[in-house]
Amino acid sequence: MLPSDLLIYRHNGETVVPKKLSIDNRSLGLASDRIECFQEYMGKTQGELDQKLAEMEGDSPDYRVKRGLAHLLKNSFSTFEIISPLEPQTLRQKVFAEAAKTTTVPRHRSATLDAIAHNLTTELKRKVSREEIEKGLYADLQENRILTEFEPPIPDALIHRYNLSQVQGIFYHATNIVINAHRNDPGEYKLLFRYLKLFQLMAYIEGDSDTGFTITIDGPASLFKASTRYGLSLAKMIPALLHVNKWSLQAKLQQKDPYSGNIKTGRFVLESDRCYLVTHYPPGKPYDSMLEASFAKSWAKAKTEWRLEREVDLVPLPGSVMIPDFRLVHPDGRDFLLEIVGYWRPEYLKKKFYQVRNSDATNLILAVSERLNLEKAGVKFNELPNRVIWFKNKLQPKAVLEILD
Repeated sequence: MLPSDLLIYRHNGETVVPKKLSIDNRSLGLASDRIECFQEYMGKTQGELDQKLAEMEGDSPDYRVKRGLAHLLKNSFSTFEIISPLEPQTLRQKVFAEAAKTTTVPRHRSATLDAIAHNLTTELKRKVSREEIEKGLYADLQENRILTEFEPPIPDALIHRYNLSQVQGIFYHATNIVINAHRNDPGEYKLLFRYLKLFQLMAYIEGDSDTGFTITIDGPASLFKASTRYGLSLAKMIPALLHVNKWSLQAKLQQKDPYSGNIKTGRFVLESDRCYLVTHYPPGKPYDSMLEASFAKSWAKAKTEWRLEREVDLVPLPGSVMIPDFRLVHPDGRDFLLEIVGYWRPEYLKKKFYQVRNSDATNLILAVSERLNLEKAGVKFNELPNRVIWFKNKLQPKAVLEILD
């Protein structure tokens, strides 16, 4: 995504209109030039790359577009690494300690570095040159990190990512978002709700799979204390929405006028029929967290007749729906739903357990991390009708099997 200073939009009344690049020769040329620049600077420092990108900007009035394209390439398609014979901070300590043994004059510099190189060659059991020491000494600075990997996108894909990022940036300052997901394939709903859960968004959901859902999401500007991280989580949800065929979205915005400093309200509307955005999210995610992945891997090794299923139907809850993480099915026909509650904010926990307490899902098992601040969330487990399993670092199949049998 793009930082706020690279977002470009205009106002049509109260409606916010984000910058959109067309797939034309000019835009494709801008994208291609920057992709080629990154390819040419493989193995060089970020500082050298940034200097070249600045030269390519020149005094062009569309410098923010050029910076935006470069920002996306740097953060989504590139890998910068610290290249040093030792962790740079440790290396600096060794060099400064060695330098303190002699008078700190320029002519002793080479001898100091040669001594460190010799010591490290013995310590690491490989040849360490003086040049490695010099390059590695401050390799942890941002500008000294080395571009070691670059996965070049095609120019069209970069432009699509830019247009999507401009729209995502609008939601940094949203107060309220309403999504009408019309009648769609149930699998599309599941994917959307999984992403809502993954990004820990506070949503109120009404409807069903037959008629569609209305999803109301609180924006970061509606919180008691505005959260940049929550705004980013909300923006990350937009590419997931693009996997749904029929939908419409309305957002209320709260922005600070750059000239007067006053808070002004705005609105943003997006519809699937008129949407020009292209998602880069895969059509499905195997697991929402490492906790789930680890549990599924351990279950595959467990000796039990209970079968673990990943794809579970939507469970209606008051003001929401739940897609339990797993279903446990026994050959005799018994089945249970398993929801793993790992690391969530207090507001989410309070809402989640209120919904569970008022649901009709009597076969739901909750596996709850002991690390959660439940007292702060105001959650009382003795009021829940469901079976509860406590776990520390990860959920073990043995604990689940004990509650099933």
